[in-house]
Amino acid sequence: MASDTAFVTFENVCKYYQMGDTRIAAADHVSFEIAKGEFCVILGPSGAGKTTVLNMLGGMDTCDEGKIILDGETVSDFDARRLTEYRRYDVGFVFQFYNLVQNLTARENVELASEICKDPLDADLVLDEVGLKDRKNNFPAQLSGGEQQRVSIARALAKNPKILLCDEPTGALDYKTGKQVLELLQETCRKKGRTVIVITHNSALAAMADRVIRINSGRVIDVALNKDPIPVERIEW
Repeated sequence: MASDTAFVTFENVCKYYQMGDTRIAAADHVSFEIAKGEFCVILGPSGAGKTTVLNMLGGMDTCDEGKIILDGETVSDFDARRLTEYRRYDVGFVFQFYNLVQNLTARENVELASEICKDPLDADLVLDEVGLKDRKNNFPAQLSGGEQQRVSIARALAKNPKILLCDEPTGALDYKTGKQVLELLQETCRKKGRTVIVITHNSALAAMADRVIRINSGRVIDVALNKDPIPVERIEW
């Protein structure tokens, strides 16, 4: 059963895919909890089921069994229309590839997200906060990979979401730039009290998290809490 303090709860969640005559469990009775305002790292090798878990939490996929709860609402019971609202209002997404609209400026890309939300944050303000004060009128092609990912994070934050879901957010970036992006995400969690979930195969990132959920072969193999998370700039890999 979900505890009173949990912000996110997965309760025996399963997701199956049919491959010919074989049924594959991409998520196999996955259970965990995440508290509000935590920085959580979901860790595992490629193909472990991390993205499946993230997609179900983000409402981009549905589970076949079990229960998914966010902020007291049972997401796994939502119909298609309610899932669309949930994705639009409650969840901010940051992907490995930035998914920016190429013919829109940085500001316009962020405004695009804030236009569909109930209680958006000011696009200029959010771009200032992610360090892009002087790059707002640039198009994606005029920005570095790190800058484009910052626009992507600003776009997600401008929605003022309940939760920020990041799927390998540094996967397309070099080491130094990747660290800067992770620093920004960690700062967003600490200073804004935002619940941030990052999925990664990089085990070094476990040290920066409040909570580490290890997944392999579609199963949770370990959940650990860090009493003293380390700032990402002090982590080497």
